[in-house]
Amino acid sequence: MVRPYLPLNALRAFEASARHLSFTRAAIELCVTQAAVSHQVKLLEERLGASLFHRLPRGLALTDEGRALLPTLEEAFDRIGGLLDQFEGGRFREVLTVGAVGTFAVGWLLPRLSRFREAHPFVDLRLSTNNNRVDIAAEGLDYAIRFGDGAWHGTDAVRLFDAPLSVLCAPEIARRLREPADVGRETLLRSYRSDEWPGWFAAAGVEPSAMPPVKGPVFDSSSLMVEVAIQGAGVALAPVSMFRRPLALGLIEQPFAVTVCKGAYWLTSLKSRPETPTMRAFRDWLFAMVAEDAAA
Repeated sequence: MVRPYLPLNALRAFEASARHLSFTRAAIELCVTQAAVSHQVKLLEERLGASLFHRLPRGLALTDEGRALLPTLEEAFDRIGGLLDQFEGGRFREVLTVGAVGTFAVGWLLPRLSRFREAHPFVDLRLSTNNNRVDIAAEGLDYAIRFGDGAWHGTDAVRLFDAPLSVLCAPEIARRLREPADVGRETLLRSYRSDEWPGWFAAAGVEPSAMPPVKGPVFDSSSLMVEVAIQGAGVALAPVSMFRRPLALGLIEQPFAVTVCKGAYWLTSLKSRPETPTMRAFRDWLFAMVAEDAAA
């Protein structure tokens, strides 16, 4: 296919002038004279057979034709600029966008990311966090790491590892917990999944008649919940493997070995999204880290 001639200088002059609504400021940005910018815009108008600006005593105003042309040019120049920015040291940096549940990102992924950067220095990894509610397509993600049962519509999901939940609390609270039933006398911090605390009490052998009503505050992040527990404001039920550091530092304690499994962490992607070499590199690295962690 032969592309039609594109007057790039004229298009760039128009786009800059339209953003600034000034030939003078566009000329400063483009490092040319005001007359050169005005001339290029005039050439474009002649080619299109339409006026793109109303020339006013003080500045410019876009015509309907100018307003129709501007968004496409802005998007095109932004995409070209973004692509050029990905070249570094004579090589192309590939962008990989990953969303992750905040608890997983802080408790597991971030401490290991330096190893990914060392292995893949020309991958531009862009990480965002969420509270498990994520729209992969709308957010333009290559992967999303989620907690749950692996059943999300329109996505491929590969299990990373289970994340058993257990009681975590401040040391001063742990000292007064003699048996699992004692937990029921504390403020129970909880997630939006209402079956977690009943599941833990059942796993701990607490009789249904002795189970307390679960009325504590609700959190959309285990990290935030555990931070509240560290401050002594209640007892959290959270994935222990994500909080090894505060446990090692003695900021929180796990008073009982009882755990209950209500889900796993999963690597998910759109079924309609073809896997790129960069995606494959991240997936392989991630599962290598999971295997290393399991072996340790």
